[in-house]
Amino acid sequence: MSQTKLMVLIAGPYRSGTNDDPVLMKQNLRKLEEAALPIFRAGHIPVIGEWFALPLLEVAGSKYPGDPVYEEILYPVAARIINKCDCILRLEGASKGADEDVRLARTLGLPVYYNLEDVPGLS
Repeated sequence: MSQTKLMVLIAGPYRSGTNDDPVLMKQNLRKLEEAALPIFRAGHIPVIGEWFALPLLEVAGSKYPGDPVYEEILYPVAARIINKCDCILRLEGASKGADEDVRLARTLGLPVYYNLEDVPGLS
């Protein structure tokens, strides 16, 4: 296990490729969450933006993906979280939001990993 405990943002498709089908969006979230468990077991703190954004969307009254409330909250949450993270794990799959997370991480000088095994302490 790694000596250094990291806060790892897991970025990947959530809404992308789903045509806003809630079942497919839930499946995408599950893939993000499946990557979180080994990160946690390695002693790190896994973070997924949707864990923060989805409850806020509900409280704020979002009616459907892409509505004004959704746009106000979903992507800005990830942008704020990145400032507190030590690195990003970018899971495969087309995702404008995850690509933006990577871009922001790089501007902050944060490492971006594309394979779970590359996260320190997981190899």
